[in-house]
Amino acid sequence: MTALTYWLWLSTLPGVGSQMKLALLEHFGGDPERIYFGEEGEYLLVEGMTRAIAGALKQKSLDTANRVLGDCDKLGLRIITIQDLDYPDRLRNIYDPPILLYVQGRMPQFDGEVAVAMVGTRRCSPYAMEMGERLAYQLAAHGAVVVSGLAAGSDSAAHRGALRAGGFTAAVIGGGHDIIYPRESRYLYEDLAVRGVILSEYPPGTEHMGSHFPVRNRIISGLCLATVVLEAPARSGALITASRALDQGRDVFALPGLMGDPRCEGSNLLIRDGAGLITDVWDILGHYAAAFPHKIRNIKVEEARRFGSEAPPPPEKSEKKPPEEPALPLLDLNGDHGLTDDQLRILRTLQGRTMQVDDIIEAAQIPARRVLSALTMLELDRIVTQESGKRFSLAVKLK
Repeated sequence: MTALTYWLWLSTLPGVGSQMKLALLEHFGGDPERIYFGEEGEYLLVEGMTRAIAGALKQKSLDTANRVLGDCDKLGLRIITIQDLDYPDRLRNIYDPPILLYVQGRMPQFDGEVAVAMVGTRRCSPYAMEMGERLAYQLAAHGAVVVSGLAAGSDSAAHRGALRAGGFTAAVIGGGHDIIYPRESRYLYEDLAVRGVILSEYPPGTEHMGSHFPVRNRIISGLCLATVVLEAPARSGALITASRALDQGRDVFALPGLMGDPRCEGSNLLIRDGAGLITDVWDILGHYAAAFPHKIRNIKVEEARRFGSEAPPPPEKSEKKPPEEPALPLLDLNGDHGLTDDQLRILRTLQGRTMQVDDIIEAAQIPARRVLSALTMLELDRIVTQESGKRFSLAVKLK
C-alpha cells in the first residue's frame, strides 16, 4: 500500500471537515497512515474532536482511495499533498489549506511568481468582459501569472486574455477534472491543460456543486499576491474571494464600474472601502515590480516590441539642429497585435485624422456602445490619445 493511498483515504473521508483533517495531521505527526491505524481513544485526544467524527474515522475501506488513484492515472492527473515540496507555501500558510491538490498541466513555483487572481460575476457586462480579457493580457505579457476559476463570464475572459498573450494561467475548479463545467468552456479547458494548469481539491467524478465554489475561492486567493475584482454585485462569489484574500493578508484591487449598475455595486463598494482602484495594469504590477524584478518585464521595452519599433538612438549633440518631433511607435496590424475587429476598424478610421466620437461612430459604422468601449481600451493601451472636446487621434503609426 502506497502512502498516497492513505492521503486519499483521509481526503475523501465523509463526515470529517477540512479543519479536522488538518488537526488530525498535526496530532499524528503529518502521517495519514498513522491516522488510518489509530484508535478511537487516540482520536478523541485531538482538539475539537467529537464522538461522531471519531466514529467516521472508523470507516477503513480503501475502495474509494484506490478508485481515485486509478482515475487519476487514466486522466493523467498528479496528486500533490500538503507535505510535498511542490505544494506552494503561500497556500500552505493560509488558515484552511486543502490537504492535497489534483493537478493537470504544469505546476509553477507559485511562491516565486507574481500571481494575480482575477474574479467577477458570471453575468458580467460586455465592458467588464473586454476589460478583463485586456487586463489579463497585459498582466501575462508583463510576466504575471493569472489565476481564476474557469467559470463563465469574468473567469473565462481572464484565462483567454492570458493565453492570448502567450502567458501562463492557472484555473482552480470546484469539481473533478473529468467533468467540464460549464460545458461551453471545453476548448478553454483543453487549452489550459496544455498551456497552463488546472487545480482542484475534489477527486475525479465530483460534480461541480454550488456549495463548492465559495470553498474553492480560498485556493484562488491563497495562491496569489493580489485579487482583482472585475465586476461584482453586492452579493457575489467574487466578493467572497476578495474577503478571503483580505483574511489571508493579500492585496485587493477592483475595476471601477458605472454608478447605479447593480453588476458593479459590490466592486465599487470595495474601492470605497479601500481596495486599489485600477486605471492601468501598473496600478497592480507597480506594487510588486521591485520585489520581483526578474519576473516583471520592463513596460517600455515590451511596448516597443509589441509595436514593432526600437528605442530611438540618443540625439546627436548639435546646437544648430532644430528639435524634431518624436517618432511614433509602429503598430503592425498584420502581426500579433491582440486587437479586436472593432478596434482595428476604428484605428483605420482614425488614420491621418483627428475625430470626435460621433464622427468615428458614423464613419466606422459601429454601435456607439462598442465604439466607446473600444476607444477606452485603445486609450489605456496608449494606441490612441484623447484631446480636448473628446477628439481622438492615433498615438501610433500603422503598418
